[in-house]
Amino acid sequence: MISVESLAKRFTQGRGRSARVVNAVQSVSFVAADACITGLLGANGAGKTTTLRAVAGLLRPDAGRIHVDGIDVLARPQAAQARLGVLSDARGLYPRLTARENIVYYGRLQGLDAATADARAELLACALEMVPLLDRRTEGFSQGERMKTALARALVHDPSHIILDEPTNGLDVLATRSLRQSLRRLRDEQGKCIIFSTHIMQEVERLCDQVVVMADGRTVAVGSVPDLLARTGHSDFEACFVQLAFAPAAVAAAAEGA
Repeated sequence: MISVESLAKRFTQGRGRSARVVNAVQSVSFVAADACITGLLGANGAGKTTTLRAVAGLLRPDAGRIHVDGIDVLARPQAAQARLGVLSDARGLYPRLTARENIVYYGRLQGLDAATADARAELLACALEMVPLLDRRTEGFSQGERMKTALARALVHDPSHIILDEPTNGLDVLATRSLRQSLRRLRDEQGKCIIFSTHIMQEVERLCDQVVVMADGRTVAVGSVPDLLARTGHSDFEACFVQLAFAPAAVAAAAEGA
């Protein structure tokens, strides 16, 4: 389980007199359960990526608490990271290495011995339907092939929690379907806790057990798709999302202009 409570993070942009403080995340709270897929939704600039990076221990928040299986990410980042598999928006594969070598290398970084890392690479290749890719250099891979390799790399140490930042960006229909199937198996067969951000409403409706909607760096709604539809009175989830994610900003703008 991952719990996020009152998370806040600000950045300073520019220097000297032109410097300004940007509140990327102001107050984000949610709980992501095991054997559950949680979708993190919001407009561009809502703070989704900053939130996920803080959960992964890649950014230190200015306020709030984050726990992974009860482990305080700020106090014990390495212990928390050992339970996390992270697929960021930058895939970052080494093009001169084969898919297997990329996966095994990350396994070794996670403390696996060579034999165990290679066995995990074989297992994941079967699970993700990428056996023909294993011993090919990743240079020249399609977006879907790169995604599968990056996902296998994130899962090589068998983490109980998985964080995906817009994993279907640039993927075609078949690659997207394959990813959805893989995430369902990880949830249903292995009980993984999965958090992913996306802009695609269809993915949310088909995959997510829980949805966290963010606006202006804050949590504005948490619930299942049916719960949020009932709350807004919409039958279309895109219209539901627009109301939840953009109405708070409109209200705030009106208040400032009054």
